[in-house]
Amino acid sequence: MKNRIDHVAIGTDTLEHGKKTMQKLMGVSLAKGSKHDLMSTHNLVMQVGNESFFELIAQDPEAPVPNRTRWFTLDDPNTLQRLAVRPRALCWVVNTTDLDALVASSSVDLGKIVTFTRGDRSWRLTVPADGHLPEAGLIPAFIEWSPGPHPSAAQDNLGVTLESVNLTHPQPEQLLDQLKQLHVDHLANVAQGEARLTFSFNSPNGLVTVD
Repeated sequence: MKNRIDHVAIGTDTLEHGKKTMQKLMGVSLAKGSKHDLMSTHNLVMQVGNESFFELIAQDPEAPVPNRTRWFTLDDPNTLQRLAVRPRALCWVVNTTDLDALVASSSVDLGKIVTFTRGDRSWRLTVPADGHLPEAGLIPAFIEWSPGPHPSAAQDNLGVTLESVNLTHPQPEQLLDQLKQLHVDHLANVAQGEARLTFSFNSPNGLVTVD
């Protein structure tokens, strides 16, 4: 089983608001994106190095209300209140070569494996039915893509690279044990503190952090 960071998800109340905030923070203008019909969300994306990408995601106001809870807590009132202030780091997503085995062996409830399609590509992602994030996003979601080039290959390279995924937790040893069991402890920095997820990026504006 090989696991690596696939993408990081940053939530925003509207893509317009998030795009303006990221342009001021990072010095780049996000342009390319897509829609997720099953979840009634849409996004803007860019490469961030090592076959990984940055996803700015929001509810899609043009889409119908979905028949299920949206992913990444995008229906949660507390999340929506936070996003009204500014974009926030919501979740990190790990690409795995054996999603079924990972979910079957996990002691953490990662949710069900849901299949998504767009054009000739498909992907399978762990999605809790109630839309919650395991350990409030400190435990990643897991994804497995159909054969083919990683989607980041077709995304804009705006000169931004992911420097690190940073996790703080009141009991870091407990969190680290969970990450080790999922074979992802090497992919993030873990420290003691209030539960918090942050992403650090090298950008045209220098080193910046999204929390």
